[in-house]
Amino acid sequence: MSSQPQLIFLDGATLEGGGQLLRVALSLSALTYLPIHIWDIRANRARPKPNQPTGGLKPAHLAAVEWLANATKAETQGMFKGSSKLLFAPLCRGPSGASSGVRDQSSSQAKNGLAAGVWQNVYDGDTLSRRDSHIRLNSPGSVCLILQAILPYLLFHSLDNASTAFQDREGRAASIPLRVTIEGGTNVSKSPSVEYFSQVLIPLLVEKIGIPEIATTIIKRGWSSGRADVGVVQYDLMPFTQGSKLSKFELSNRGEVTRMNVSILAPGSSVRNSLRKKVTQRLLASYPDTDILYPIDEDTGSGARLYLLIVAETCNGYRLGQDCLWGRKINSATPDSVAETVIRALERELDKGRCVDEYMQDQLVVFQALAEGTSKVESGKNAGATLHTQTARWVSAQVLGLTFDEQGNCSGCGFKVGENYMERRLDEAVADLEKVRIA
Repeated sequence: MSSQPQLIFLDGATLEGGGQLLRVALSLSALTYLPIHIWDIRANRARPKPNQPTGGLKPAHLAAVEWLANATKAETQGMFKGSSKLLFAPLCRGPSGASSGVRDQSSSQAKNGLAAGVWQNVYDGDTLSRRDSHIRLNSPGSVCLILQAILPYLLFHSLDNASTAFQDREGRAASIPLRVTIEGGTNVSKSPSVEYFSQVLIPLLVEKIGIPEIATTIIKRGWSSGRADVGVVQYDLMPFTQGSKLSKFELSNRGEVTRMNVSILAPGSSVRNSLRKKVTQRLLASYPDTDILYPIDEDTGSGARLYLLIVAETCNGYRLGQDCLWGRKINSATPDSVAETVIRALERELDKGRCVDEYMQDQLVVFQALAEGTSKVESGKNAGATLHTQTARWVSAQVLGLTFDEQGNCSGCGFKVGENYMERRLDEAVADLEKVRIA
């Protein structure tokens, strides 16, 4: 039997037919070394301008592809802006000889502070203290969508990432800290904001699913509205340790809303005060026993930049968010319009009774697929899977051979940090053939 895995073919026009399909496929391929071929990439996306082709790789998608390709030494075809086809075949499991945490003076690569491909080693004296990587966009493409594509790799890939310089509570060698800096957009239309990721997605992943802590530092904001501006965001995280697995998880029993966190980014104190007043009045009318906090109240310095995020926190520790990035000229009626839009969307979301909002649902699928055991996410009432979620499940099924039931529950593959998953799949296939032969 061939030791090479079969190429997995994915139609990029399936279901949502956008960037989510690409990101999930890349995440799983980079971790498992299973090669993928996607065609009609983002085929269901509208033309940016008349006479221009639909879909294809935009700069933010390309940045994620290039980073993962360099990290895994992947063979690629179609890795260029506008490409509608992509072959992605990872070749390596990570660098060798970088696990001791002590600089190897005999290695010219170590002397230059380099790890593998995308990583720069950072030393405290002669001891490795962390690894840095930098992703740069020249336009405000979404920082968060790039992070979404590479986060599973950052968390689960071994990278020979155990060091005697770091120890866990039991005194075992722990992972080496990673710092990833991404230049791009922090507040971008049709994309999750850095605020949403830091206030909703990351807390849920850490507190409810069990991934390691992720610290977010906004060095500079980047906007798609008004004059296009490129920002900088820094993420610090500690990957899973060698040999560990993500345990199954269950998200259920949302509980009552006890707090509303309101983040306002708007030009000038007058607009921000008007927005705060309107939001406070509406929330108190609908949720009179709920605390209202304003963790962010920031001047954008531009009459064309306004962003509002409202996050509902429940007594059982769940967070659901709705937001609005205003893309037109701001006038006296804008604060009321934005506040009403976001609060009505949040009310509709909360009425569904589920534990996660519509934007979070699809981002949990990769973690369900990688976990050991059956992970469950309560779907709520009259609230089926979003198209993005259906797409993520479809990709996971195609790449990993998993199934999701009608409620969206999934028995994951039990991915173990540091394993060669491709070899596991080949071994399983050989075992299945042997069972057939014996029968």
